[in-house]
Amino acid sequence: MSRKKSNTGLRFQPAGGNRAAQVPVGKKQRLSIERVAGDGRGIAFSEGRTWFVSGALAGEDVEARVLAARGKVVEARLERVFQASPERREAPCRHYARCGGCNLQHLPHDGQLALKQRLLAEQLQRVAGVQPEEWAVPLSGPEFGYRRRARVAVRWDPKARQLDVGFRAEASQDIVGIDECAVLVQPLQAIMRHLPTVLRSLGKPQALGHVELFSGTAEAVLVRHVAPLPSEDLARLEAFCREAGAQLWLQGEGDPAPVDVAVQLGFALEPWGLELAWRPGDFVQVNAQVNTLMIQQALAWLAPEAHERVLDLFCGLGNFALPLARQAREVVAVEGVQAMVERAASNAHGNNVHNARFFQADLSQPLADAGWVAEGFSAVLLDPPRDGAFEVVQGIARLGAKRLVYVSCNPATLARDAQVLVGQGYRLKRAGILDMFPQTAHVEAMALFEAG
Repeated sequence: MSRKKSNTGLRFQPAGGNRAAQVPVGKKQRLSIERVAGDGRGIAFSEGRTWFVSGALAGEDVEARVLAARGKVVEARLERVFQASPERREAPCRHYARCGGCNLQHLPHDGQLALKQRLLAEQLQRVAGVQPEEWAVPLSGPEFGYRRRARVAVRWDPKARQLDVGFRAEASQDIVGIDECAVLVQPLQAIMRHLPTVLRSLGKPQALGHVELFSGTAEAVLVRHVAPLPSEDLARLEAFCREAGAQLWLQGEGDPAPVDVAVQLGFALEPWGLELAWRPGDFVQVNAQVNTLMIQQALAWLAPEAHERVLDLFCGLGNFALPLARQAREVVAVEGVQAMVERAASNAHGNNVHNARFFQADLSQPLADAGWVAEGFSAVLLDPPRDGAFEVVQGIARLGAKRLVYVSCNPATLARDAQVLVGQGYRLKRAGILDMFPQTAHVEAMALFEAG
C-alpha cells in the first residue's frame, strides 16, 4: 500500500515579518536637527530612524553622510549646512572636519558651557529626580592651549611604505596626519610640530606602537615600541628630545622608563606649595588650570576644619588628598591600585605631608570593615572613574559624614549615585560643571551633598 505525500501548507517566514533594509554607509541624507545629544551630536528623526549627526546643531537643516547603521539608529557626520544655527561658528582648527579629537569646535565656548550645564541638569532630573538648591558658576579656563598630555597615533603602512602620524579620525581607525594641535599647551605644540618628521626619519618605523606627550614640571615624550629600537633610531630620538628640552621615556613589554634614570616628572599645585611626582601611564587631569580651580572649589565646598577627619576615595596620586591635608586634622585616602597608593604615599612624604594615610581597597565593592573606617569621618570626597561609585555610596551614611563632595567625569553615573545618596537622607546642596575638556562634549561636574 503506497503512502500519499502530505502537504501541510506551512511556510517559513522571519518572525518579525519583512525586515527594513539597512541604510548603506556613505549614503547622504537631508535632515532637520531637533536637539543635541549628550555626546554633542545633533539628533534628527527620519523614516522611522533616529539619526545622530556629529557636527550638527539644534535647529539646523543639514546634509549628513552615514558612518554606520544598526537597526533604527544611524550614525552620521555633517557634510553640508543648508540652514545654520545662529550659534554656529567656523571651527578654528583646520583639521576639525577630519580629526576625531574635538567635536564641538563649531559651537562657541559660551554655547559649549551652556550645553554641558543643560546635559548635567537633564541627567540629575531624569535619573535622580533632583535639582541642586544652587547652581554653581561653571569652572573654566582657556578654550585652547590647555591640554598637557596627548596620545599620538602611529602606524606603518607597508604598501605605501610610509609612517602615518597624527590623531584618529572620528569613528574610524584612520589616522589624520597633523603636525599641530591647538588644544595642546604651547610646549607640546612645539614638540608636535616636529614630531612627525623625526619619526619618519627612523630606520625602523615599524617598531613604533604609539607616542605620548606630557607637560608638567618638565616635558616628556614616551615612545611605545613593539620591537627593539635600533641604536641609530634611539640616538635620533634622544637628539630630538634634547633639542626640544624634553625627557625621553621608552616602553616595550614592561613599564615606562626614562632613558635618563635621573630625571623627574611631576606637576605643581601652586596654591598649596605642592609638587606631585607622576609617571607616564598614571592618571592626571589633562587641564592644569581647571584642575587647580576644581581643587579650590572642592575644598571650599567641603570646608574641612582643623579638627576634622576627611575621607578621600579614588585618591589617585593625591591630587585632592594632599591639599585637603593642609586644612584637616587627618586625611584617609583610598585607591584601588596598590602602585598608585604607593605613589600617593611617596608624594605625601616628598611634600612633608604627615597627616595623610593611604590605603588600598576594592572600591567596586561596598566599603569593608577596615580599621580606617571605624572612626568615621566628618566629610568625604569622591573622584571616581566613569563607572561612578555605586557600590561605595550604598552605605556611606554609616560613616557619619555630614558633607560629601562628588567629582564626576560622567553625569549619568553621578545622577545614578545621587539618587542613592538622596535615599540615605543627603540633600543635593550645590552642583556645577567643570570645563576640563573645552571643544569636546565631555562633561565633568562637581556636586555637594549635605546630611539632614
